[in-house]
Amino acid sequence: MATKKKRSMSDDHKAALAEGRTLGRAVKRYLAALESNRPKRGRKRTSESIAARLETIEMLLAGAETVTKVALIQERMDLSDELAGMQVTTDISGLEDAFVKAAKDYSESKGISYAAWREAGVSASVLKRAGISRAGR
Repeated sequence: MATKKKRSMSDDHKAALAEGRTLGRAVKRYLAALESNRPKRGRKRTSESIAARLETIEMLLAGAETVTKVALIQERMDLSDELAGMQVTTDISGLEDAFVKAAKDYSESKGISYAAWREAGVSASVLKRAGISRAGR
């Protein structure tokens, strides 16, 4: 049985792979921040309205029957998570700067168009800073 010759990557190939991972991380982080900060449909909840509902839930729990009690407990948990999420602020400017540096090369290597970025929620001004125009791909 013949043994296979072990292949190794060149340093240039390794560097190119590392650069691709770096570009991909910058793009992924920025898009995730955009998604998490996207306005939700419907009436916006405030921390005050959530706190008021949590107080109401606590009063209702005292006399609730078993099935209703479980639903109220779940609502309390969901509202607590939502309230905690309101306290966390994302510094999108740093992520945006990293995206601007990476986006053009990433777009060219992956074949992503201006229209695709726009549909994903990236603003025209950010794409302009990144050097991605409507004309090119």
